[in-house]
Amino acid sequence: MNTTHPKHSKKTALITGAASGIGYQLACLFAADDYNLVLVDKNGIKLAEIAEKFQSKFEIFVKDIVKDLSISTSPEEIFTELQQANIKINVLVNNAGFGTYGLFNQTDLTAELEMLQVNLVCLTHLTKLFLKDMVKQGEGRILNVSSAAAFQPGPLMAVYFATKAYILSFSEAIANELEGTGVTVTVLCPGSTESAFHQRTGMADSKMLKSKRMMDAQTVAEMGYRGLMKGKIIVIPGFINKLLTKIVRFVPRKMVTKIVRSMQEEK
Repeated sequence: MNTTHPKHSKKTALITGAASGIGYQLACLFAADDYNLVLVDKNGIKLAEIAEKFQSKFEIFVKDIVKDLSISTSPEEIFTELQQANIKINVLVNNAGFGTYGLFNQTDLTAELEMLQVNLVCLTHLTKLFLKDMVKQGEGRILNVSSAAAFQPGPLMAVYFATKAYILSFSEAIANELEGTGVTVTVLCPGSTESAFHQRTGMADSKMLKSKRMMDAQTVAEMGYRGLMKGKIIVIPGFINKLLTKIVRFVPRKMVTKIVRSMQEEK
């Protein structure tokens, strides 16, 4: 649903993967803070429901864009559509992403190439497109959703862990480049979070998920949102997750990889 054109007095946040999980919870937080929203997801039915709900509850402008971000032309199409509608993006949230599970020599190549496109290429492309205007205007915020997986290799989810490591490295680097421009970059690195992600990847029966209590998406989103608004570079929700990301620096990489493999295996 697209309401009337947004008032210029309100800022606008663009959120990918906004139909569920962390993306949806972030959309709720921005809406409650009186941001107009551009919500992107391939689930058009869910997006339309959210747009109608937010329009009524928060009295904000909501533009829903139905896109499959695994298609390489999607970022440019999103950017062009917003330019033509004269909608300026003040906050970019690159949240969309998914994973695959299994031995790399047995997993589906097509799914992994689509994952690279969504998790990595699309995120980079959207950042490139919207960042230039933010720098020109002297203000803006970018939130890239990575994972605690970014801090170590991940056997049985090799490609997924690698994409999250890229997001962390990329975000830290451009955050440094943007110092003094008025634009901040925050990377959110949650641990296992309650969502449909694990069912989709087929790893719901892994030891890691069976042995630990997962954080809920709302809590993760709230921590990420607060960190974004404070201009923090890295946000790792949860004390245990913070501790583990520090410990892996002092443990031999081969041992870390073996431990992750053990935790990823089915119980």
